[in-house]
Amino acid sequence: MTRIVGRAIAAVLVLGGIALLYASPGAQGPWYDPLNTAAMVALVALSVLLVLRHATVFALVDPQGIRVRNLVRTTTLSWDRIEGVRFGAGEPWVTLDLVDGRTLAVMAIQSADGAYAHRESQRLAALVIAGGGGVR
Repeated sequence: MTRIVGRAIAAVLVLGGIALLYASPGAQGPWYDPLNTAAMVALVALSVLLVLRHATVFALVDPQGIRVRNLVRTTTLSWDRIEGVRFGAGEPWVTLDLVDGRTLAVMAIQSADGAYAHRESQRLAALVIAGGGGVR
């Protein structure tokens, strides 16, 4: 559902940007001056990219480990590099505790999804244990 909503929001952003460009006052008819037009196009493009990237966050597991795509980067971890899975009250998404002391957010499992997110976090914790990692 996130992908569908993300694409819909991106379409609304593009259509809204186009409508704003045509409705804007300009020296010679509609449109801003070239610099403002370029800035608005850049802002709409950046917004669309951010929305589409957010719509494609995921956590993909396989027998070797987990591949996590968040907003900025995609990380692949083997099960033995994961020490724990945390998803407590007030946390926005699942967090993986890594054996090197770092943490990795798993934005694909968000607290806004309620009971579904809690089931998925428990399933991920079970997969970590089955794969050879340890859970606190």
